[in-house]
Formats: sequence, structure tokens, C-alpha cells
Amino acid sequence: GQIGQGTYSNVYKARDTVSGKIVALKKVRFDNLEPESVRFMAREILILRRLDHPSVIKIDGLVTSRMSCSLYLVFEYMEHDLAGLVASPDIKFTEPQVKCYMNQLLSGLEHCHDRGVLHRDIKGSNLLLDNNGMLKIADFGLASFFDPSRKQPMTSRVVTLWYRPPELLLGATDYGVGVDLWSAGCILAELLAGRPIMPGRTEVEQLHKIFKLCGSPTEEYWKKSKLPHATIFKPQQPYKRRITDTFKDFPQSALRLIETLLAIDPADRLTASSALRSDFFTTEPYACEPSSLPKYPPSKEMDAKRRDEEARRSRAAGGRPNGDGASKARTRDRPRGAAAPEANAELQVNIDKRRIASHANAKSKSEKFPPPHQDGAVGFPLGSSNQMDPLYEPPDPTSFSTVFSHEKSSVPTWSGPLVNSSAVGNQKRKHKSSRSSKQPSTARAR
Repeated sequence: GQIGQGTYSNVYKARDTVSGKIVALKKVRFDNLEPESVRFMAREILILRRLDHPSVIKIDGLVTSRMSCSLYLVFEYMEHDLAGLVASPDIKFTEPQVKCYMNQLLSGLEHCHDRGVLHRDIKGSNLLLDNNGMLKIADFGLASFFDPSRKQPMTSRVVTLWYRPPELLLGATDYGVGVDLWSAGCILAELLAGRPIMPGRTEVEQLHKIFKLCGSPTEEYWKKSKLPHATIFKPQQPYKRRITDTFKDFPQSALRLIETLLAIDPADRLTASSALRSDFFTTEPYACEPSSLPKYPPSKEMDAKRRDEEARRSRAAGGRPNGDGASKARTRDRPRGAAAPEANAELQVNIDKRRIASHANAKSKSEKFPPPHQDGAVGFPLGSSNQMDPLYEPPDPTSFSTVFSHEKSSVPTWSGPLVNSSAVGNQKRKHKSSRSSKQPSTARAR
């Protein structure tokens, strides 16, 4: 069954028919109308093969589709995600549990940053958990390589809105590990509060929420940063910082770490390593062991959305949602049903424009997508022997050939829609130009 979805991919729970192991299949469809999805996927594979840490999801293999222009990325299966657990009315995390989750998150980020990788979309639904309490950072579709000593412009249209730092909202293209640390600060406060702390609906509203909670930037910061949208979004009156007042019930050590991670100036957020050395982790009560965490029923963000949708339908029909009054009230108070706006909104806009522009060729692109267990064809595992050297400089991921080196003679291992080989020969002789227009996706995928 389906357990997740994104702009250009769906994620399914599946069983390996040889080993019997339960895995997660990330199905990515791509063709010549969506070159962005090819680049994102190629970069995600390169990045995941560079990383090797207990708190970072592992890619186990790749499987091509035999019935469509799709590729499956095979991952280890995780029963929960943090967004699903936070949204559950019956789950309340203790301080040792929060420390356990945050320790794993920051350790994973430390590993990524030390190897020149920015995740750029840290949020609850991308933090997966298994029944042994292990947390793993997942979904590196928006991740990027970076080199602090060699500046290069990057897009500001990353990080899901509720977890996006102010410098990105103000249009920054020169940034570093601070974008991930801001998101980690939002996660820490969310785990302690039991709800997202800044659920904005638009970029303007998100900045307003940030300034109201964290204070507006100083005049020195405005002058130093020279951000593209500064003149548009600079508030007319300065806001005072109110984190301590807003979260006065939080443990003091947690408040001090949140104050650091949610600093308006990214230079003040320090690093994942320094966060791990903070007194939040070195004072009692200490982080519990992952194995001691409670065993929860499978819970993902999609499950929370379904619960909220059922509750809304029940209320609209004049009924009552399942559960007691406290659970009902809590569901209303929290913005669970509304998903955080996607980080790759710009990618989706580009894809939609291309689809509209190419509507005339829609017939040549209409393909039926069978269930994953009927669709997989050729695949190979990615073992530890394929791990890249940490110093390896990856090639430019704009071409899919950086991941696959299939020659033209090996087309059957990378198949588009199934066709009769003799019919192809006749069609090639009679309708060469027509065939080339109908099968661009296979050529591009190669």
C-alpha cells in the first residue's frame, strides 16, 4: 500500500519476494516533460551513496520499470514518521524521549554537514522511526552538495514553509548549515509543544510569525545581509523576541538550545556538533535509549491526514469523530489536517507549465501505471562495496548518465511501454519521424 507521496514520486510499502524483507519503494516517474525530476533523483542517489550513518536512511537498491518511464528507489522500511506521532492525540513525549529523538536528528545532520551535504527539507514527515526507536533522516530530494570554502549560488525555494528559515524567505542564495539547524529548532519546539509552532499559510504570513516569535532582524543584519526581498518584507516596526515568554513551560536547557537554533542571524545558530554539546543533552534527565521508547502502532503523516479528513467529514455530516472529547478538541486546536506547503513548489509550477504547453502530445504520454509488484523489472542492490569515498567529487548530476551507464544495446534493462520488436522495425521504416516523437522519454532516460 501507499505510505507517502511527493511532487514527483509516491512511496509504497512492499515485500521483497526473494528475502521476504519489508521495504519502502519510492516510485519516480520521469520523461522529457519533467527534466527537473531526473536531476533531483540523480542527485538524491549520489548524495545517499555518499552518506553512511545510523541516523540517515540507506538506499538498498534500484529497480527499473518495464511498463512505464519510472524508477524505483528501494529503502529500508520504517514504521513511523515523526509528524505522524506528533499528530496522534494519544502520544505525549517525555523530556528523555525528546532528547533521544533530537540527539539522533542532530547526529545525522552532523554527519551530512561534515560530508558537504545540506538536506534542505528537515520536517517531521521526513524523519522516520522504526519500532526499535531508531530515527533516520529521509527524503534527500531537495538536498544539495555544498562547500563552505567555495561559494556558489543556490535556490532559496527549499525547505517546507513551516520549517523555512527567515533568510530563505527573504531570498538568500548564499547559505549553509544554518538552514537545517533552523528546521531542527522548529522540530525541537514542536516535540515539546505537541504541535507545529509556526504554521504559516503563505510566505508573508510565515515571515510575520517568525518575527513575532523570534524578533525582527537588527539594522546591522539588514545592512550586512543585503537580502533580495529585504525592502519588501522589512517590518515598519521592530518586533521583540518572545521565545522564552511563549514557551515558558519548556525545560530551561531546551529553551536555551531553541534560542540558539532559532536565531534570526544564521551565523548565531552555530553547528550540529555544538548543539550536541549543549547542556540540553548533558544535564538530567538524560536522553533515553532508543530501545526503551514505547512501541507505537504504525503512524505516518498520511495516517494523520486521513484521521483529520474523517473527522471533518463526520462534523460536516453532523456526527462525532471517533475518540473522546479531549481528543476532538485537540484535533481542532492543532493545524494537523493542513499539510505544510511543499518545499519544492517552484518545481511543481515548472512541471505544470510544461504539461500545459505540451498538451497536444498528451496521447503519446498517456501510460497506465500498474501496482509496483507488477511493474518491477530489472534491479540491483547497492551494497557497502559501492559506498563512495567521502572525498569523492561527484559529476554534474544534470545528466542521468551520471547514475546509469546503460548503452543503447541494453535498452531492455531500461524499458518504456512494452512493444512488439517486429512492429517496431516496420514502424521505423514507415513512420520514423512519428516513432521518434512518441518515444522521447526512453531516449532521455538513457
